[in-house]
Amino acid sequence: MKKNRRDFLKAGSILGLAGLSGWSSEIKAATNQQVALNHPADFNMCGYAAAPLEKVRIGFVGLGNRGPGAVVRMSKIEGVEIKALCDLRPERIAHVKDRIKDTPHNPTVYTGTEDAWKEMCESEDLDLIYIATPWYLHAPMAVYAMEQGKHAATEVPAAISLEECWQLVETSEKTRKHCMMLENTCYDFFELLTLNLTRQGFFGEIIHGEGAYIHDILDGNFSKTKYYDMWRLKQNLRNGNLYPTHGLGPVAQVMNINRGDQMDYLTAVSSNDFMMGEKAKALAAKDEFYQEFAGKSYRGNMNTTTIKTHQGRTIMLQHDVTSPRPYSRLHTISGTKAYAQKYPEPGKIALGHEGWLAEEEMKELEEKYYPPIVKKIGELARQIGGHGGMDFLMDWRLIDCLRNGIPLDMDVYDAAAWSAIGPLSEWSVANRSETIDVPDFTRGAWRNNQPVDVELSKGGNTNILTV
Repeated sequence: MKKNRRDFLKAGSILGLAGLSGWSSEIKAATNQQVALNHPADFNMCGYAAAPLEKVRIGFVGLGNRGPGAVVRMSKIEGVEIKALCDLRPERIAHVKDRIKDTPHNPTVYTGTEDAWKEMCESEDLDLIYIATPWYLHAPMAVYAMEQGKHAATEVPAAISLEECWQLVETSEKTRKHCMMLENTCYDFFELLTLNLTRQGFFGEIIHGEGAYIHDILDGNFSKTKYYDMWRLKQNLRNGNLYPTHGLGPVAQVMNINRGDQMDYLTAVSSNDFMMGEKAKALAAKDEFYQEFAGKSYRGNMNTTTIKTHQGRTIMLQHDVTSPRPYSRLHTISGTKAYAQKYPEPGKIALGHEGWLAEEEMKELEEKYYPPIVKKIGELARQIGGHGGMDFLMDWRLIDCLRNGIPLDMDVYDAAAWSAIGPLSEWSVANRSETIDVPDFTRGAWRNNQPVDVELSKGGNTNILTV
């Protein structure tokens, strides 16, 4: 009997877990475009413009690490109503309410039960659910929010299995509700500069891109208080690139992934784990709390994933959150005419092997080619903050798009494709770096989808209230 896509993915839900080496060829086929051909898109969400919202009524779920800052940033944007706050812990809600006590916002509180977020999503006075919970809750919450008639904006990654990726896509298409992954690095200043330079032909043809998430958070992963219920440590029992989107997002936009090009296949390799297992063992010897984490197999220190696109470009992604080395997102763009790189040094550009452009030449490029969003609110964004201002640029752009009824810069296909690198890299690592196809979540629409608007050609009229 012929199996459909859902049958394949149900069998393949193991992708979010350890022990992938036994994954069958049948399950591998579920990642291929063959499956998508049997499941045509119900509706193309790329370029979709939902009805404009004069007021964007937001409910926030997850007020631990990232959520509180998002609430404060949103309180400074015209047309936003913070209508609801949700967290399992009442003290986190009290903390956030105190941070916005001098604003007009008086949100309803949802707390105390595991399903309080569902009650919030079911509220009739919300337009957008902003999700900043642990990774494994992102997709279920976004799907439920859209099913309840709300737009969804979720922290990264948007999903941790292929099944979840497809659920996001299908639900967004069915409900005509936006599902945006909150990939803030796409709004960092140098990344926006390279995107606009690409559009102006400065780099020529794009050949290759690199991105990374290299961030020593070993101690944080083992902290009893930093991540609720030790959720992030538990995620590290998976072995692959668990956090691919920070590096991939800006490169994907430069390459017009899902909008003229598409990721075709990847291969991934991980080093051994040289640190997490040893730390778990050492902590368990002193503290009974850590005994459940001792003797486990953790992901390797460094994962390197390489991707080939249908247009012949290549992408290299790296992930390392335990080795003692400087922070890096390694934003690299290599073209036929020029080259750009950021990290570990500040962003630089070269026209050839002779070396980098001089500081004055870089300033001239920035003045001429920073896109309109940076020129319009870049300095205000820096003052308001959020990773140097990129978080605020992202939030402002989301609200401006919703208020003006224009397409979002990042749609559900981006959320699915960028997040899918996680489980796909797990499979490749578990199978001696065998190649595996990247699903085409657009089902062929990428050939005609239009690139992201960097000109701010529509909208741009949402004011910033206070600084």
